[in-house]
Amino acid sequence: MIRANMAGTVWKVLVKPGDTVAPGQDVVILESMKMEIPITAETGGTVQAVKVGVGDFVNEGDVVVELD
Repeated sequence: MIRANMAGTVWKVLVKPGDTVAPGQDVVILESMKMEIPITAETGGTVQAVKVGVGDFVNEGDVVVELD
């Protein structure tokens, strides 16, 4: 699972189910206080589900992407 590292609004979703993700790859971009904050994958895998959409608000620790 990939979790938000801070609270913010989802500005852009960079992956979709079925995509292969490499460690260190950006998967979601948050906007917080007029700054863009990338959420990156710590491990690689295949995207099983994207749990957020553009415009959604997430809190620190919320799951944004599920990997297998």
